[in-house]
Amino acid sequence: MKVGFGYDSHQLVKGRRLVIGGVEVPFEKGLLGHSDADVLLHAIGDALLGAIGEGDLGRHFPDTDPAYRDMSSLLILQKINDMADRKGLVVGNLDSTVVLEKPRLAEFVPLMVARIASVLGIEQSRVNVKAKTNEKMGFIGRGEGIAAFAVLTVKEKKA
Repeated sequence: MKVGFGYDSHQLVKGRRLVIGGVEVPFEKGLLGHSDADVLLHAIGDALLGAIGEGDLGRHFPDTDPAYRDMSSLLILQKINDMADRKGLVVGNLDSTVVLEKPRLAEFVPLMVARIASVLGIEQSRVNVKAKTNEKMGFIGRGEGIAAFAVLTVKEKKA
């Protein structure tokens, strides 16, 4: 078994849609980034890359490459999961946290879990997504951005 940890943060801006965990969340602002800027999937992707010893998102999906402009982070996560698959590894368990003041995510979490589990090819019971506020402190508390953390395990696929 191996463990990976991921973190990501993005600035909230007007004129962008808000995508978290592969789900479009209605809100007056969205996350600024080269792809769809899905902060949760980027943290999960970094955790998976770390667990399989393949660096980070920037190494594989640089923001200077026009091929990744506005790309769905579900597709990015799928490409990373394919890398794990080629190494004979599968995600064992995923725990993640999104930190934001607004909007509330509770009603969207079940769909996030379903989409993440589907892309990773694992049971939904092995995916956990939590949402927390930052108690009005820092850039998150002021509503300037959103951050996410993820930790996961990978294990060898059964033969």
